[in-house]
Amino acid sequence: MQQYPMTAARGINIALGIWLFISAFLWRHSQGQFTNTWVVGALCVLFALLALWAPVVRYLNTILAIWLFVSAWAIPAVSVATVWNNAIVAVAILVVSLLPQVPATRGVRGPGPAPRL
Repeated sequence: MQQYPMTAARGINIALGIWLFISAFLWRHSQGQFTNTWVVGALCVLFALLALWAPVVRYLNTILAIWLFVSAWAIPAVSVATVWNNAIVAVAILVVSLLPQVPATRGVRGPGPAPRL
């Protein structure tokens, strides 16, 4: 079975999606913002996981980030914290979703031992 390395960019998008999902439950939201926040968070995690195997799927997170940014201002909110949280997370998801898939390194190896004379 082939294993695919977790890339840093996809890992960051997974973390952002988890934060977005959790943040929906941490403080009071309007019904529309609550639903939007947890659904977008869950989709962000799903798309980032799928992008580990099919890198082109990361562009779904790009579209999702644009929606999250627009909806942060368009859907009525109870708290300004919700608007700013969603807007900032949207920008972060957008930037990270545009990064190419580069395998995460496990450590830096030196040049090895010096040759013996």
